[in-house]
Amino acid sequence: MNITNRRWLIVLGIMLVAANQRAPITSVGPLISDIRASTGISNTVAGMLTTVPLLAFALLSPFAARLARRFSTERVIFTALIVLLLGTCCRSLNGAGQLFAGTILIGLAISVCNVLIPSLVKRDFAKQVGLMTGVYSVSMNLCGALASGISIPLARGTGLGWQGALACWSLLTVLAIIFWSPRLRGTGLEAATTSSAAARKKPNLWRSGLAWQVTAFMGLQSLIFYMLAAWLPEILVSRGMSQGAGGWMLSLLQLSMLPFTLIVPILAGRMRNQKPLVLLTVILYIIGIGGLFINSNALVPLWAVIIGIAGAFSFTLAMIFFSLRTRTAHEAAELSGMAQTVGYIMAAIGPMLFGWLHDMTHGWDLPLMLLIVASVFIFIFGVGAARDRFVDSV
Repeated sequence: MNITNRRWLIVLGIMLVAANQRAPITSVGPLISDIRASTGISNTVAGMLTTVPLLAFALLSPFAARLARRFSTERVIFTALIVLLLGTCCRSLNGAGQLFAGTILIGLAISVCNVLIPSLVKRDFAKQVGLMTGVYSVSMNLCGALASGISIPLARGTGLGWQGALACWSLLTVLAIIFWSPRLRGTGLEAATTSSAAARKKPNLWRSGLAWQVTAFMGLQSLIFYMLAAWLPEILVSRGMSQGAGGWMLSLLQLSMLPFTLIVPILAGRMRNQKPLVLLTVILYIIGIGGLFINSNALVPLWAVIIGIAGAFSFTLAMIFFSLRTRTAHEAAELSGMAQTVGYIMAAIGPMLFGWLHDMTHGWDLPLMLLIVASVFIFIFGVGAARDRFVDSV
C-alpha cells in the first residue's frame, strides 16, 4: 500500500473512532423518560446515566498515556473499542444494574479514545493539526447529533424500545473495530515519538498554571454540553414540546456545530493566540442559554443553533489546546489526560446537579442559571489557556 492510501486509511480510522465518542452518550438524553418509566429511577438517578461515563472518563484518563507508551497507541485504542462494544451490549439488557454496568464500560472505553486521539493527531499529522482536529470533531459531533435525533424514532417507530435503540450503536463500534484492525501491525511512528519525548525533560503539568487553565476550560465546556445533552429534551417537553421534537432540538444543537468544528480549529491553528475566539464563544453561550429562559417554543431552534455554535467553538478550542500548548505527542497525551481527568470530574456533577436542582425547585430557571455562571468562568480560564505559550514554559 502506498503512503497516500495508508494515510487515508489512518484518517478514516480516526474518524470512525471519533464517531463512537459521543453517540453512545447523546443517544440517552431523549430516552430518559422511557428509561425512567421502565426502571423506576428518579430524575437525579437518571442524570447519573450521563454522570457515570464522565466519572469513568476521569478515572481512566490519567492512565491512558501510560498504557499507550507500554502497549502502543493503536493497540490500546483497539482494546477500548472492544470494551465499548461490550458495554453497549450490556447496557441494553433488562435491569437498572446492567444499564449502569454497561454505562461504566462505555465511559472507560471512550475515556481512552478521548485522551489518545489528540496525541495521535499531533504525532501523525503534525503539520495538519488544525485540519485533523476539525475532521475528527466533525465526525464525533455528526454521529452525536444523529444519535440524539433518531433515538425516539428507533425506540418507538420500529418497536425496538429504549434497549434496542441504544443497542443499535454497537454496529458503529463494530465498523470502527474492522477499520482499526489493520493498524495493529504498527506504524513505526510510536517508537520514534516515544524516544523523542524521552530525550526531553518531562514537564510537571500539575504545577503548570497554563495546564490548569486548559483543564478548567475543558471541564467547563464539558459541563455545559453534558448537562444540555441530558436535560434539554426534558426542559422542552415540560414546556409543551413533544418528546420526539425535544430530541430533534438536541440534534439540531449538535448539527449546528458541524461546520464550525471544522473551521474553528483551522483558524485557531493559524492565530498567534486564540483570545478572540474565546470571547466570541462566551458571547454566544450567554445569548443562547439566556434565550432558553424565554418560554417560547417557536424560538427554541434559534437558541439551539446559537448554543451549538458556541459548543463547537469551546469543544474544538479545548481539543486543539492539547496540541498547541505542548511540544510533543507525549506531552499532548499527558495534558489531554490531565485535562480530561480533572475536567470530567467537574463535568460529572453537572447532569446530576441539574436534575437535583430541578427536583428541589420544580423549575428550570435555577439549573439554567448554572449554565450562565459556567459560561462566565469559561471566559476567565479560556483567556489564560489561549495565550501563545507552552505548558513547559517558565
